[in-house]
Amino acid sequence: MLSLVIPIFNEEKLIDELVKRTISSIESFILEYEVIFVDDGSTDHSLERILSCQKKNCNIKILSLSKNFGHQAAYTAGLEHSKGDVVAMMDGDLQDPPELLAEMYRKISVEDYDVVSGKRTGRKGKNGRDHYAVIFHLLFKYIGEIKNMENSGNYSMMKREAVDALLSMKEKVRYLPGLRTFIGFRQGYIEFVRDDRFKGNPKMSISKLIVLASDAIFSFSRFPIRFCLILGSLGAFVFMAAGIYVLIAKAYGFAIIGWSSTLLSIYFLGSIQLIFLGIMGEYVYRNYKESQNRPVYFVKKFYDGGPEK
Repeated sequence: MLSLVIPIFNEEKLIDELVKRTISSIESFILEYEVIFVDDGSTDHSLERILSCQKKNCNIKILSLSKNFGHQAAYTAGLEHSKGDVVAMMDGDLQDPPELLAEMYRKISVEDYDVVSGKRTGRKGKNGRDHYAVIFHLLFKYIGEIKNMENSGNYSMMKREAVDALLSMKEKVRYLPGLRTFIGFRQGYIEFVRDDRFKGNPKMSISKLIVLASDAIFSFSRFPIRFCLILGSLGAFVFMAAGIYVLIAKAYGFAIIGWSSTLLSIYFLGSIQLIFLGIMGEYVYRNYKESQNRPVYFVKKFYDGGPEK
């Protein structure tokens, strides 16, 4: 059985096309399946449109969350409610082509991969947001502590054993592409050019993308804290050299008179300290979030195609 998890947030304009292409793709290679749409607190008519589609296909299931908990939380909710022996994740904006699900399934069932991820080789259309994604993946390639995940997003398919391993990690600040790579198992990839958005506007704003990138870096890299050490060591070396110079200058009587150098030194050191406090604050905040141990999401209602729950 195949389970496909698709998070939805205010996507009423493309629901019909999404369901049509997704169901057609799945039924071309497997008969037993479920498609779990996770309504992440939509404020438009997305839920009603999916419920209408469910009346025509009982394999469609809908998980309605109590509010908008975010992309990664919605995926987590869908994964925890999935029942398939093989589970796939796909964004709900049709930028990840549903037609690739067949090739992912072939790699898992024929080539015996445990995890198959979609790796983007390019992007259709012109979108300034894509440049931020390229920069992030390039940066993460060098500073991240997990390798071979560059240009890979949420689009993927996993065997049940890999899904259970992924769900066993209970951290509240989640970056699923990183966690998916971290669990190991036999991992494969398919390359594709990401489509332009079918309809509507992107729901992930630049600020949300930056937060997601920060979660990835602080969760899977020691670079920020090492950056503090390197910058602090460099500053100590520079000002030790400057102190020696000042002593020599005073001894030989050519010391520069004035407050500008002193003020610049104070401002420079103060700026470094603020950077350090900001980075340390990110780690403290994440530890605080984990210690609160709040649920990642709350389910308002689950529509499984049968009697309402």
